[in-house]
Amino acid sequence: MNSLLQKKESARVPEPTLRRLPWYLSNVKLLKQKGERYVSSTQISKEINIDASQIAKDLSYVNISGRTRVGYEVDTLIAVLEDFLGFTNLHKAFLFGVGSLGGALLRDSGLKHFGLEIVAAFDVNPKLVGSTLNGIPIFHSDEFKAKMQEHAVPIGVLTVPIEIAQHITDYMVEGGIKAVWNFTPFRIRVPENIVVQNTSLYAHLALMFNRLNFNEIK
Repeated sequence: MNSLLQKKESARVPEPTLRRLPWYLSNVKLLKQKGERYVSSTQISKEINIDASQIAKDLSYVNISGRTRVGYEVDTLIAVLEDFLGFTNLHKAFLFGVGSLGGALLRDSGLKHFGLEIVAAFDVNPKLVGSTLNGIPIFHSDEFKAKMQEHAVPIGVLTVPIEIAQHITDYMVEGGIKAVWNFTPFRIRVPENIVVQNTSLYAHLALMFNRLNFNEIK
């Protein structure tokens, strides 16, 4: 697919649809492992409990059509979804804050399968600076701008303590980072042209606990 056309199409996709498409991709990959050559919206619906009409509507954004009473060709659907979601292109990233969560992300080699390659990490801890984790070098935070001139990495992964989250975000943006994957529970402020994806584990924990308590009260 033409990259410019893909960007224009992606811009029109509702965020809930973008959140669901990876679920469909994972499910279709499982069906492929079971030997399925074709899959319908109804089949996917039964597996992940999302209405088949919603699935068909979501898939209409990715420029693929199924065959009547047969469905979508599995290999083609996987390829189209991976391309549309950006998983086929490797996006390089720097990680800031090699604590327990940051270290876990550095160890997660599976991120590459979804198009993200963390090529370096930054911290101020003298015990970490100069070492490597899962083959990824850890530099002092002061070296970030120099490393940006070498690599021109577009994405910053933020796993620092909350009290310095905004400071490090400003530092990243000033150094040329174009998108921030924010794992802190702090809502960072960025210029309008900077992409931010907030992934707060604590917010999801609070939601789960609240729902669990509600169910117990019932």
